[in-house]
Amino acid sequence: MSVQMILLPLFVEVILTFVIWSCMATLRARDFNSGAVRPDNIALREPNWSKRTTQFANAFANQFELPVLFYVLTILEYVTHLAGVVFVALAWVFVICRILHAYVHVTSNIVRLRGMLYGVGALVLAIMWVIYIVEVLTLR
Repeated sequence: MSVQMILLPLFVEVILTFVIWSCMATLRARDFNSGAVRPDNIALREPNWSKRTTQFANAFANQFELPVLFYVLTILEYVTHLAGVVFVALAWVFVICRILHAYVHVTSNIVRLRGMLYGVGALVLAIMWVIYIVEVLTLR
């Protein structure tokens, strides 16, 4: 498996995080510039941002939950040379779930749909970790 095939899903997840961050930053600047938010209203993480800005902020924060385990696993798979077709396929399923989850989060924010996408991604990631752990523990 080529390094590009192994790391491309990780790169897409990183790009997703930066896209959400840039949208959030733009919305926060708009909130400040319009006077909708003052620094003393949010200095201690008070929830006084506009609803739209909060949606992006929550989606951004969510990129530092499950994806962290995905980043670690991808690096471990690469370093130990255990990444194969199954890993890459599951990595893409995970990343697609993350993209769809983020899209729902910042658009309709339908909680059941968002939760289902989160759950599928979490399950796929758990399966990826179980496969990796078994592979490592059964190495000779």
